[in-house]
Amino acid sequence: MNLSDKEALEDTLKNIDKKIDQLNDQKIKAFFESLGLNQRNDIASDYLNWENILIVVASRNILDQFKKYNESIARIYFTVNPNAEQIHIYDFKDWKNTTRNKTQFQIRELLRTNFGGVPKNAEDPNWIKLI
Repeated sequence: MNLSDKEALEDTLKNIDKKIDQLNDQKIKAFFESLGLNQRNDIASDYLNWENILIVVASRNILDQFKKYNESIARIYFTVNPNAEQIHIYDFKDWKNTTRNKTQFQIRELLRTNFGGVPKNAEDPNWIKLI
């Protein structure tokens, strides 16, 4: 294989990779549209520029439903946050940087207020009465 053939092959492979990336972006858009995420204001509009996308779901049941998409769509990862009230997306790089060198307990505590977690507000209990 001479030098010009090698360069032509590399150019062809780069073009194919670019097309694959564009098709995967279309898959991600279609997946988010099916979830209704494209209509929410709290979803970042530049998510296709992220290297990888973390999708935070509220329960294992939802995660089990989405597992099949994890294999067919590249660049998406899932995690469960039982403190989340809805589906959220984040840059996976932020997740890795935040959870690096943390124990499982520290990550669990982090999920209470970050990555979709909402602190639970205790309502005024009616059973407390002052005499």
